[in-house]
Amino acid sequence: MPDGPPPSDGFVHRLLHGSIAAFIVYGMGAGLTYLSQLVIARAIGADSYGIYAYVMAWATILAYFAALGFDVSLLRLVPAYRAQQAWGLLCGVIANAQRWVTAAGFATVLAGAVTVTLIVSVSRETTETFLIGLLLVPIWALLWVRASVARAFGGVVSALAPDRLVRDGLVFSIVGLASLAHWRQMDAPFAMMVTLAASVAGLGLVSVAVRRLRPPALNSIKPEYDTRTWRRVALPLVLIAVAETAMNRTGIVLFGWMGHTKEAGIFALAFNVTALALLPRMAVNALLAPMVSELFVKGSRTGLQDLVTKASLGTFLGATAVAVPLALLADPLLAWFGPDFAPGAPALRVLLAGQVAAGAAGSQLFFMTMTGHERAAAVILVLCVLANCMLSVPLMIMFGLIGAAVASSAMLMVWNVAMAFFVWRRLHLVPGILTIFPRVALATMARQKAAVAPAVQPPGSGVR
Repeated sequence: MPDGPPPSDGFVHRLLHGSIAAFIVYGMGAGLTYLSQLVIARAIGADSYGIYAYVMAWATILAYFAALGFDVSLLRLVPAYRAQQAWGLLCGVIANAQRWVTAAGFATVLAGAVTVTLIVSVSRETTETFLIGLLLVPIWALLWVRASVARAFGGVVSALAPDRLVRDGLVFSIVGLASLAHWRQMDAPFAMMVTLAASVAGLGLVSVAVRRLRPPALNSIKPEYDTRTWRRVALPLVLIAVAETAMNRTGIVLFGWMGHTKEAGIFALAFNVTALALLPRMAVNALLAPMVSELFVKGSRTGLQDLVTKASLGTFLGATAVAVPLALLADPLLAWFGPDFAPGAPALRVLLAGQVAAGAAGSQLFFMTMTGHERAAAVILVLCVLANCMLSVPLMIMFGLIGAAVASSAMLMVWNVAMAFFVWRRLHLVPGILTIFPRVALATMARQKAAVAPAVQPPGSGVR
């Protein structure tokens, strides 16, 4: 990739201001998520909350499968087509993504319903929760795809608010009011029904945002289709999305699979609290992906290194600032949900340590997927997920919650080390916060100058 001029101040300002806006939305969303999980956990109890969390984990994994990788590939393809003013391809890739995601989502619902009702033997409450939760699959998949389109069009808050604020805000309000008014018996199916209704509302709002942000040039353009290229881009991203979700929820799924729904609920709650330490990285990622794609198309190696450095430093400092107080307050935080959740405090601290380490590595996955190395990213991640499962089972059997947390954090670190090595060797970029070490920075700068490989354009970015 040939070097280019450093990014203009506009890139830095866009990353800074967009990340601040995203962090505010994510922060408010995290607060609402915490409150919604609080009212659900206290209303339905640890056992029913475990069923709810188990089904939510499966619904999330299946929804990312149904998204077919378009929730990520659109962040790469849409900015590339906009930069080239390839309006026909831009219109076509959005229409193609929505059509296939909708079909995959409802096919997943049908297959899941048959599996739950005719093949797998589970309790009545679990079956009812699954049948409702499966309906989340097409809703979430389409919501994420349309949110990615809105983000690629520059509407960060418009893309994030429906999913992060509206959904969890409605869940908190409805479940809280139902609990206070004693409208009906609180159980896992009821909580899942509320989640489904709130998700439909979120999908409606993000759809309105996409129509508002849609460039006027698309209104009279006939769609053009390059399905071969899009399929080649999307297939590895499907593996990445599903594998990343499975990596985060391995403990929940395995506890639920073994019939330990109470432990699944406790671990899920600890993971949800840990997600607060993810907010800085999520905020940076909200703007980072389209910027990486644009800089890569322009051939600016210096610009990419600048983004790596600033993004990694921000995510590390942000994760540390959030994780330290959460670790100190772990016991009262989980006890607030009820005495049954208090044993999850040690696992929460271990999970937080893993997130701080991941924050120091930065957003390496985006730098791989946005620069044409999605296949290598998929291979690395899938191998780590398999290793995580193999490590988690014996540790969970021997040490319970703390064993699941140790396995999760250990494999998160291994995954980031593997990606860092790839970013350094193949992209010739200093990964994570390693630029604070002068020798590492100088060595990588020498590798950048010595690199003579021709420019590699990401799939879908070529002029047609």
